[in-house]
Amino acid sequence: MEFNEKLQELRKNRGLTQEELAELLFVSRAAVSKWESGKGYPNIESLKEIAKFFSVSIDELLSGEKLLSIAESEKKADVRRICNLLFGFADLLFLLLVILPLYPNTVNGFVYSVNLFGVSDVSTVSKAVYAVMFAVLILSGLVKLIFTRMNAEKPNKILTEISVMLNILAVLFLTVTRAVYAAVVAFFILVIKAVLLKR
Repeated sequence: MEFNEKLQELRKNRGLTQEELAELLFVSRAAVSKWESGKGYPNIESLKEIAKFFSVSIDELLSGEKLLSIAESEKKADVRRICNLLFGFADLLFLLLVILPLYPNTVNGFVYSVNLFGVSDVSTVSKAVYAVMFAVLILSGLVKLIFTRMNAEKPNKILTEISVMLNILAVLFLTVTRAVYAAVVAFFILVIKAVLLKR
């Protein structure tokens, strides 16, 4: 007997509806429906709760192989979630490119390092491009953190692609405009993202 059939039988033997079981397990009715239709399996914590509630062992509910598969899926999902969070924080590091003195500014023949607001050696258009790129990347990081919190996979993937492309453009633009220190910081942020994408 498959897990979905066992769960259905256990629930019906107790005289519970899917909604009642969902309330007792602190999950949605849709989750119970999904499990009973065979379209998915509960996570390890929910399996423990189901086993405890019906006074059966987890082994009675699922085969060892299926249990390992669920545990492996959960582990991958957890790693992906952590990488998405770190990716969002990496985008927030672009705030450093706004506030740290990473841009050259020449005054009376001396070169000083200033933050983005103090730069006068670059054109207004270049400053505007810096500001827009950094603002979009910072906003992207915030939105990525929110989507990660909501477990939204598809928007996270799109945001990741946009973020990487903008990061590459930022490195190139900073290099072309001779903001070397800022370009190095942007490059290191890009390296962090590349490492996270490998996970």
